[in-house]
Amino acid sequence: MINIVLFGKPGAGKGTQAEFLKEKYNLTHLSTGDIFRYNIKNDTELGKLAKTFMDKGDLVPDEVTIQMLQSEVDKNPHSAGFLFDGFPRTIAQAEALDKFLGSKNQNITATVALEADDNILVARLLERGKTSGRPDDQDEEKIRNRYEEYNQKTAPLMDYYKAQGKFHSVDGIGTIAEVTERLTNVFDKF
Repeated sequence: MINIVLFGKPGAGKGTQAEFLKEKYNLTHLSTGDIFRYNIKNDTELGKLAKTFMDKGDLVPDEVTIQMLQSEVDKNPHSAGFLFDGFPRTIAQAEALDKFLGSKNQNITATVALEADDNILVARLLERGKTSGRPDDQDEEKIRNRYEEYNQKTAPLMDYYKAQGKFHSVDGIGTIAEVTERLTNVFDKF
């Protein structure tokens, strides 16, 4: 079983690449954003709980996020592996994921970060914002705030996984095909 964590700042191309990677390697793609939206839209117990925090403008606690993720893993017992996108975001979440996977005699195989210059990513998101309708993709200050949050909370995860020998970095600048080829070269080693 292969379990990969895909990292990258907003606009780095995680979603685009995840679509290709899940097909090529027969992985189940678990995007926390998609999982949140599904649970809230379908009014699940976890969705209702998450919404109570979101409605107050609070972050959803790790325990709720982890329960949602565990539920998705449990729904896919015959998967060849999982591609975690948007999770973990903190060391505490990474430790909880390790513990959960360990309870299933699994672990994180590797983490892969799509690296790109902030200025290039800002331009990408502003361009995406013209068609996505997402207000957070249309305001440069909000975009840069998201990057600052990423640097503070998610970047330390890279050290966590480097210490385990599980961290890989891939240049996320270029055509979709070029980035896909770089990712494939890394994934083929797992």
